[in-house]
Amino acid sequence: MWLAVFIALITFTIAALAVGWLARGAAARIALDKPNARSLHTVPVPRTGGIGLLTGIAAGWLFAGVHWPWAFWSAMALIIAVSLLDDLRGLSATVRLAAHLLAAALAVLALLPEAGGLTIAIAVLLVAWMCNLYNFMDGSDGLAGGMACSGFLCYAIAAAFAGSTQFAQLNLAIAAAAAGFLVHNFHPARIFLGDAGSVPLGFLAATLGLTGWQQHDWTWWFPLLVFAPFIVDASVTLARRVLSGARFWEAHRDHYYQRLVQIGIGHRRTALLEYALMAGSGALALWAMTLRGSVQYGLLAAIAVVYLMLLVLIERAWRRAGVAHD
Repeated sequence: MWLAVFIALITFTIAALAVGWLARGAAARIALDKPNARSLHTVPVPRTGGIGLLTGIAAGWLFAGVHWPWAFWSAMALIIAVSLLDDLRGLSATVRLAAHLLAAALAVLALLPEAGGLTIAIAVLLVAWMCNLYNFMDGSDGLAGGMACSGFLCYAIAAAFAGSTQFAQLNLAIAAAAAGFLVHNFHPARIFLGDAGSVPLGFLAATLGLTGWQQHDWTWWFPLLVFAPFIVDASVTLARRVLSGARFWEAHRDHYYQRLVQIGIGHRRTALLEYALMAGSGALALWAMTLRGSVQYGLLAAIAVVYLMLLVLIERAWRRAGVAHD
């Protein structure tokens, strides 16, 4: 208990200090996110917050003790290196996707060594998609950091109840580091995650979700429900753009959270509304784990209906506002 509290405090503090340093002075000019036609911000903002967040996670994991297979560390290093290079110099979508798929394959083979070919293929695609969707959803102040706080805290709670103490501490460290990042990222944001922060967070959300499932800390749907606010928005938006014939691989402002900002809800209230949705999804996921199987799936169906209704409401508000489509 006390070790978990210490890990959370040290991780939060180091992440907050590191991100704060990166947001000021010469460090702030290492990589700037300059606004364009598809941005929701209007002035250049440093996009190196992910480096500070990862520094905090590394410190927390050092105290918790980490014993991942070498292939997992290799995958994590590849994800971070490619993402950081993209922040600094820019890489093509093809190169990024190839790196994500390779990293996903390395991690899945390490985490699920006895899985069948179909399971491995599905898991690789899910990990790669989570890397990208987390990056897609990192477009409004406080959003990605809030999802990391909520999602990995739920992982930590579920793992603790399952008796996986060290695994719970690893997840708690990520949640605490995200909270330290949010000190500087909540609206008005002084720094952004950048790809070096958002893509690794998506990678960790997927791979730690698989780890918890593989070691029976939770069932298969638990990570999907915990991160549903991001998964639903990104997946439905992608499907909608593919079906409409849009260039889905290009940057855009067509996500539902972006629409909330554009119709006048603003960054701050959008973040608070999303936080409520994140907390609700996480709490329902933890509660559903205590229910019988048949009741669990009934609850999941009801939650799916609620998400569908929310998307319809946002779509109607968007059309009434008459905001230009991308």
